Amino acid sequence: MTPSEITAALTALYGDAVQVSEPESWQVEGEAFRLLVLLSEDQSWLRALVTIAPAQEAAPFFQQLLEANFDETQELRYALFQGLLWGIFQHRAASLEAEDFQQAILRLIELHQRGLDDSFNQLAETQIRQIVQAAKLQGQTLEATMQTLERFYEEGVMGDLNSGAQSRSEVLSAWRYQLERLWGEDER
Repeated sequence: MTPSEITAALTALYGDAVQVSEPESWQVEGEAFRLLVLLSEDQSWLRALVTIAPAQEAAPFFQQLLEANFDETQELRYALFQGLLWGIFQHRAASLEAEDFQQAILRLIELHQRGLDDSFNQLAETQIRQIVQAAKLQGQTLEATMQTLERFYEEGVMGDLNSGAQSRSEVLSAWRYQLERLWGEDER
């Protein structure tokens, strides 16, 4: 892709929101995101990037993010730079087609919109699976496990002691749902 083709592709997606500093950088200011597109000095490599979250917020999910890089993000990657977690697309400019570039940009924006939700959900499910496995190893039933969790919430071991009855009920309902969903699965 040439600089003019990059400008045209970005303008087709975002119109007047595209700011051009040709021949090597573009910026798109969306309502909830800032997309940067950069060419290397020799204009042989294109890099598009968008911030996902502060690195400190992402730190608990580094394992899930690296696993996503391996299997789920396809041509995109998570990366850390200057205290931020970024979504990045890199490609040799000469062989990049406009349609592939536009699809990668849309996927970057989707990655930005999802933020850390997917990683949080994966971590939470892993931890719930560990609770199920530990409870089964101790010979507990699903009901006994739920009673233990309820006691933990009442004693403040889990949750917030200052949360109201409604909030505690909602959290315990979510726990019950997840435990019931995972309880019957075969051991891993």
